[in-house]
Amino acid sequence: MESVKNIELLLEKYFEGETSIAEEKVLKQYFTSETVAPHLEQYRSLFGYFKAEQEEKLEQPIVLTSQKTTLYRWLVAASIALLLGGGFWFTQQEAPQNAVAQSELGTYDSPEEAFEETQKALAMVSGHLNTGIESIGYLNEYENSKNQVFKQ
Repeated sequence: MESVKNIELLLEKYFEGETSIAEEKVLKQYFTSETVAPHLEQYRSLFGYFKAEQEEKLEQPIVLTSQKTTLYRWLVAASIALLLGGGFWFTQQEAPQNAVAQSELGTYDSPEEAFEETQKALAMVSGHLNTGIESIGYLNEYENSKNQVFKQ
């Protein structure tokens, strides 16, 4: 067995955090043995606790859920809620428009009147298409300028 002076020196080093693993084993063996000096008896419970905890086994496995999976589940639930809410809103908004559009079909009595309304609608569509074609002209000019600057 180790001498009491040696154990006291090892205890001082231990509480300073300067002991090696081998020295800590010596301390554990000393304090778990039957012969401990009376003035060092107070440390017996400390090293006995370490030994008892070392021998303890977990009875059930610890299940950890990461924050990523929890976040992923919340995102999926929010997406489903948005899709359901958007679908409900879309069906509620679409129903009155369809009812009005169905009731207005075939309201023109004369073919001339229907032809005039058709020409107005086509003129409106043509005007919007011409606006889009002008924008494409700007894009073509941009493409030509870009090709001149960045010669490929």
